Amino acid sequence: MTNVLQTTRRWAKLGAGVSAAALLSGCISTMAPKYERPTAPVPQALPQGGTYPAATPATVAAPDLAWRDVFTDPKLQQVITTALANNRDLRVSILNIAEAHAQYRVQRAALIPHIDASFAPTIEQVPAALLSTESTGTTSGATGSIRINEFAANLGVTDYELDLWGRVRSLSKQALETYLATTEAKRAFQISLISEVATDYVTYSADLERLNTAKATVQADTESVRLTTAQFNAGVVSEVDVREAQTALEQASADVPTYTTTLAQDVNNLTLLVGAPVSSDLLPGPMGDTLATLSDIPAGVTSDVLLRRPDVVEAEHTLKAYNANIGAARAAFFPTIELTGGGGSTSLSLGNLFGKGTGAWSFTPTVTLPVFEAGINAANLRYAKAERDVAVAQYEKAVQTAFQEVANALAQRGQVSALVASNQRLVFVTDRSLFLAKARYTSGADTYLNTLTAEVNAYSARQALVSARLVRATNLITLYQTLGGGVR
Repeated sequence: MTNVLQTTRRWAKLGAGVSAAALLSGCISTMAPKYERPTAPVPQALPQGGTYPAATPATVAAPDLAWRDVFTDPKLQQVITTALANNRDLRVSILNIAEAHAQYRVQRAALIPHIDASFAPTIEQVPAALLSTESTGTTSGATGSIRINEFAANLGVTDYELDLWGRVRSLSKQALETYLATTEAKRAFQISLISEVATDYVTYSADLERLNTAKATVQADTESVRLTTAQFNAGVVSEVDVREAQTALEQASADVPTYTTTLAQDVNNLTLLVGAPVSSDLLPGPMGDTLATLSDIPAGVTSDVLLRRPDVVEAEHTLKAYNANIGAARAAFFPTIELTGGGGSTSLSLGNLFGKGTGAWSFTPTVTLPVFEAGINAANLRYAKAERDVAVAQYEKAVQTAFQEVANALAQRGQVSALVASNQRLVFVTDRSLFLAKARYTSGADTYLNTLTAEVNAYSARQALVSARLVRATNLITLYQTLGGGVR
């Protein structure tokens, strides 16, 4: 028992020595440049006034909103929840995060010595004459064979790099930032997925309204054809009036199969995004004037909110990763110190494995100094700096793109109410014109051509109103996405 304790103490001293070396290397900072966030190359304030709506400070920033606070329709919420659980592309994004996290853990583990314990029994049968010859240098007449048992127990560290210059720490930092960038990429995809589902949802609602408008127009035009045909048979009107009435009917009739097909395609698009069939009871009704599906989005005043967009945060993490890589490239110019050592016991019998006089240890520090490397280290450093500079430009471009997308959405937001209101007035005007045209035709004061024109105008105005309402709905969805809305 005493021998075992002595051996354990020897191993503890070895572990303490290696831990001290690890602590020494951990106290050294990296040689990476100090990171400073690039100045955002966009105006401090978001566009407001004139074409844009008057911006007011938001009580809650868009990234802090839960998506359920924006998409308030219970049916749409259920569809989005299913998509977040089943979308295959989102699953790939989540698996990419797991992969990046595992790579970070592997790289971080290099900062800590890896201590391995081994037990190696060796049983060997050799000719007795061979042993006699090797020990005396003369030929022996010994016969038979001898069995040799050897037992060894060791505890040791192999090729542990003292991170005196921060190379391993820089690589660990690079892996961490890559992992964090992957996490933001997943958040960006979630926001995009939520937006796509909501867009397809309201598009289905608009297409259903278009189909209903087409069917209602077909029904009205069918009655007009019936009445005009009856008047033609009575000799009151000419065949021209009948053909003009049939023209209006067929123009509306052609839209029915078109919108029917479009509705089926809308469902197919939703099914792909959701990753599962969408039941008919979860589909929206026709798009009306009210938007119970969506709530308003606080845009705020300053452009600082753009720095919280997941794609911008992802670009910054990528920039930090390349910045850390410069530290690893710089450290390559300095000597590398690796430690290999171990201690344990070796005995010819298992019972005496930890006995007196069986202890053995070894310590092999290896210092590698770059003498001639044909400029590889210098080239790697220049390459690392170039990658960092590219990442800076990509980060700045991400900020500029975010500003442009938000500005475009705000420009549309500032005018979309006027667009909807104008189309509502147009529907009223064309409906009134159609009523008057029919009255004049019925009284014999006008030809059916003016009635046909009024019917076409009224139908087009109603379809344009649906399109304007869809623009209003998708604009709110776009604001949610471009402002980096929350995914809680």
